[in-house]
Amino acid sequence: MTSDAPLTPDATRAADDPDAPGRLVLLTASHRVAPGLLSWPAWQVLHAAGRVLCADPDHPQLPYLREAGVAVEVAAPCAEELVAACAGGRTVVVLASGEGDPALTDGLARLAGSGRTRMPDLELLPGSYDLPGARLLDLVEVMDRIRRDCPWSSRQTHRSLVKYAIEEAYELVEAIENSTDDAEETDGTGGGARAELREELGDVLLQVVFHARIAEEHPEEPFSVDDVAGTLVEKLIHRHPHIFGEATAGTPEEVREQWLRTKAVEKRRTSVTEGVPLGQPGLALAAKLAGRVRSAGLDVPLPSGPGVGYDLLALAARAEAAGTDPEAALRAAARAYRDAILAAERAAGAE
Repeated sequence: MTSDAPLTPDATRAADDPDAPGRLVLLTASHRVAPGLLSWPAWQVLHAAGRVLCADPDHPQLPYLREAGVAVEVAAPCAEELVAACAGGRTVVVLASGEGDPALTDGLARLAGSGRTRMPDLELLPGSYDLPGARLLDLVEVMDRIRRDCPWSSRQTHRSLVKYAIEEAYELVEAIENSTDDAEETDGTGGGARAELREELGDVLLQVVFHARIAEEHPEEPFSVDDVAGTLVEKLIHRHPHIFGEATAGTPEEVREQWLRTKAVEKRRTSVTEGVPLGQPGLALAAKLAGRVRSAGLDVPLPSGPGVGYDLLALAARAEAAGTDPEAALRAAARAYRDAILAAERAAGAE
């Protein structure tokens, strides 16, 4: 980088020791936090600094700094120029973006590693921190641009994306079943089951954000990802009165019963079968219906008849009553079968 003007030392700000190396502060401010909301140490450094520099003339913090009486020079100095500007014990602050300035920091690292330059005290000072969930704002921004500018994404509809939502949900299930709750060894490159789980969760989240972005374009009933999140927050609060209200629930079973009662009132359903998607896998569907019947205290005998379907229905209902997910159990058995097939193939190949 090169600056717009040479950074000649300001004699009026020189310290008593002309040979003092000075102090260089790289001040970062998250673009996800409202401009002007800086930490107290950041304001102290800004007001005490001999010079404050910023390479971006459109940096969102500049109007607020100037309003607070901080003089900011718009300049893009290189590492050598910054080191020279700190000579004489001066403090120079460089206002960077939330992601930092890799070119500048790399240049400073090269100077420090050379051993030929007397370096000022270097300090990285975060002026503002991201709150939990702040990266979701980046996701919404990126999705908005993709929807506008990508030839494929801009043409998608809710209906055209349905198959991807189903595929990503299944891939997430597979990642969960391949993972554990314990730390796992990786291959040293960020791989492993936990990394796969994190990626698949992101792919499912993408489907939600993508559909919400498409929904904004509806001519009559638009809604945004904020509306989706707001609806979910209201639902969670309403269905957890034992946390946000005066109800009590001391066991997981009591929580589940309370959830179902609240949900039934919300949906105004006249049958326990309402809201059960018939398009889900057969074992999951059978277990869901059996669970609804059991939770409602209904006495509904399982239908019987010729064919394996009725046998599977009875197995699914029995598994649900025992607290076993029949779909997960069958997938586990199928994986064991797959492993046996692979072993047989390897043995045949060896022969």
